[in-house]
Amino acid sequence: MGKQWNVAIMGATGAVGDKFIKILEERNFPVKEIRFLASERSKGKKLAFRGKKYPVEVLTHDSFKGVELVLASAGASRSLEFLPSAVKAGAVCVDNSSAFRMEKDVPLVVPEVNPQDIKKHKGIIANPNCSTIQMVVALYPIHKVAKIKRIVVSTYQSVSGAGGKKIIEIFNQVSSLAPDKSAYDVGRHSVKKDKIKEFPYQIAFNLIPQIDVFLENGYTKEEMKMVNETRKIMGDNSIAVTATAIRVPVFYAHSESVNIETEKKITADEARDVLKGAQGLIVVDDPKKGLYPMPLDAEGKDEVFVGRIREDESIKNGLNLWVVSDNLRKGAALNAIQIAELLA
Repeated sequence: MGKQWNVAIMGATGAVGDKFIKILEERNFPVKEIRFLASERSKGKKLAFRGKKYPVEVLTHDSFKGVELVLASAGASRSLEFLPSAVKAGAVCVDNSSAFRMEKDVPLVVPEVNPQDIKKHKGIIANPNCSTIQMVVALYPIHKVAKIKRIVVSTYQSVSGAGGKKIIEIFNQVSSLAPDKSAYDVGRHSVKKDKIKEFPYQIAFNLIPQIDVFLENGYTKEEMKMVNETRKIMGDNSIAVTATAIRVPVFYAHSESVNIETEKKITADEARDVLKGAQGLIVVDDPKKGLYPMPLDAEGKDEVFVGRIREDESIKNGLNLWVVSDNLRKGAALNAIQIAELLA
């Protein structure tokens, strides 16, 4: 990487923005100059990068002069509004929002799966949904050898996937219950209404089977993202996908129960061997020793972890897998920076 890049981080003060900064440092990305952009609310803040503090600038259409690379995680509406200005100014944008993912001329890229699609960009490259990223990293190696016909996935998504305020909310809810000594009372696990602000319902000691808004077909927007993005990334519109997305009281890392049906028979042992040799994956699968991926172990890690690999005895060519990954790293910031590294 000989070239040094002028980089702007859009949404720099958010949970993913924080990870952008840390991962750029960790991976020694060739940054010449860095610019932190956020909303008016963050004006006056300073953020550190490589031992130096930089002021947070208010995002405007004029923020991209001299910028060559934009890492964006400021929400779909801001991406739609401001990224065209960044492209016009000469920058290449890697966008973590859903704004451009399904646009025909915008590549949707997971470097372990479809790095060649980066070449098709016209200034914007889309970073997929966090749950989609970890699933396709785990499934694509199997798809290459046995061709996946159908995917049934249930996600167990951490609160950090909903943003920094949601992390604070679950912490506050759990803290409000901790001093209660009446552990066996019926109302023991119900928090007061003033502790429920960010989520529609209490998330502490609870599950919420809704992520994003419901659509007319009864699925949520999050679930349909997984359906459509999986096909686009894997380059195969014939794959049937159905998803159920659930928010769980975990701080970091998303987990997924994935069931697949393949055209060609592949045994659990064969799948294990294929996955052990795949890029960006770690197989943790020894049931006799109680070894399998868990979100606590994946937190802060770059890899996608796969375990509980077993044949689905209800169909001829079926497999079950358990997939876990840090949603803020591989599910967001890391994947975007890996895309930037391919550009560099």
